[in-house]
Amino acid sequence: MDFDLKQIFTAFMVLFAVIDIIGNIPIIIDLRKKAGHIQSEKAAIIAGIIMVVFLFVGQRLLNFIGVDVNSFAVAGAFILFFIALEMILGITLYKEDDDGDAITASVFPLAFPLIAGPGSLTTLLSLRAEFLIENIIVAVIINVLVIYVVLKTSAKIERLIGPNGIKIIRKIFGVILLAIAVKLFAANIKELFI
Repeated sequence: MDFDLKQIFTAFMVLFAVIDIIGNIPIIIDLRKKAGHIQSEKAAIIAGIIMVVFLFVGQRLLNFIGVDVNSFAVAGAFILFFIALEMILGITLYKEDDDGDAITASVFPLAFPLIAGPGSLTTLLSLRAEFLIENIIVAVIINVLVIYVVLKTSAKIERLIGPNGIKIIRKIFGVILLAIAVKLFAANIKELFI
């Protein structure tokens, strides 16, 4: 085990920006109104399990279909780039179907695909190309804890920050995510031409 605080922090920030749990507070509030109640523990744990399992199985899946990690990381960089553009410009490039009943609201669409969605799963494999797996797992666990706290206190956070505060946070994380996407693209595109 070779824990590196810098890698853990960077992986945490990347995942935090991609998952965008603060920016998703309005969606969480809507789900809570529709479903009546959201099981925060269940949603956070299921999202965490999906992410950790994909971190291990995703690599084998890629090998099975004949795609290397660097190619996947470049594809991931494009997805991060477009997610960042959505956050910065306030536009929607990708529309989620969010019709779920009260029983499944904690899992669909909250745990998957809102938290552990295409963006975060692609990001995990992209991070795997750069960081040690144990550091990524620690970053996932910290994110799951943050997600749980945010889900539990989403109504209070929304009142505290306000709609403008949420917009500002989204834009700040969008810029960070854009920079990370460019770095990820630059680091992995070279490997494809060697």
